[in-house]
Amino acid sequence: MTKPEEELPDYSKDDDSADLLEFKVPTELGGLRLDQILVKLLPEYSRSRLQDWIEQGLVAINGKPATVKQKVWGNEKLTVAPQAHPSEMVAEPEDIPLDIIYEDDAILIIDKPVGLVVHPGSGNWQGTLLNGLLFHAPELKEVPRAGIVHRLDKDTSGLMVVAKTLVAQTALVRQMQARSVKREYLALVWGEVDRDYTVNVPIGRHPTQRVKMAVTESGKEAITHVHIEERFPSCTLVRCKLETGRTHQIRVHMSYLDHPLVGDTLYIKGVQKCVPAMQEILIKFPRQALHAWKLALDHPVTGKRMEFDTPLPDDMDELLERIEEARGEVV
Repeated sequence: MTKPEEELPDYSKDDDSADLLEFKVPTELGGLRLDQILVKLLPEYSRSRLQDWIEQGLVAINGKPATVKQKVWGNEKLTVAPQAHPSEMVAEPEDIPLDIIYEDDAILIIDKPVGLVVHPGSGNWQGTLLNGLLFHAPELKEVPRAGIVHRLDKDTSGLMVVAKTLVAQTALVRQMQARSVKREYLALVWGEVDRDYTVNVPIGRHPTQRVKMAVTESGKEAITHVHIEERFPSCTLVRCKLETGRTHQIRVHMSYLDHPLVGDTLYIKGVQKCVPAMQEILIKFPRQALHAWKLALDHPVTGKRMEFDTPLPDDMDELLERIEEARGEVV
């Protein structure tokens, strides 16, 4: 009979170094498939990653390459060589300034500026956050996506967490899945929001405009809590708390409420009503007025709860100052 997981010996390592992991299979786990064994013995790694390593020939039983469905009976010697997939290590390091507000051996907390693309892709193979991370911490070449576990749009500013080891990355991804990572954003939206909202409607790819996301029955669950910070004539500063992390979630949900983000030309529906004193100020803002200002998570190694915040970037701060000044002109 299999022992409860908490009673199993701890065969994990404190980091994701290239050293081989070697251990004997406990007899109480005999009869299970290899991938099931590894999930129990190395819980800090995801099942899909462990299966990928087996298929790459990075796992051996008694010195011979193993297969995912191979059964193990107890006392066999397992050898695992943890490493990132080669296809995920093609980006080149670049000396890009990073605003790092916290760093230790496991994580980085970065305040991403407006205009910085997070991950290389079509049309953006250089000059991304990932390139800068590889320069700042070369060891990140061994971690998929250089440790990036969530993203911000190019024109969204604010806080991001980056894992510096495979173990930390897996732990953070699991926190994301468990919704224990808390993220709050400040957004300036069109119109005067009448009350607080919890928006719980699914988001998926737009059926005809593939660059956009949309509220759709076939989409994935998406929940955003919207709280009013301050109302202005023709616009409102809101605080958005994410329970889920869908692409463009806040932008889509605020558009769904008929309060699209100021500056967000992708999700604005028609001409927005605006008092004359505010019109030029709001229309000319060049990007979506969205800033990730708070981030809370459990440290992937110590388990300690950590909270971070960062002030609004200069462009949003100046926008609010101009709105405040113009408010006096509204009769």
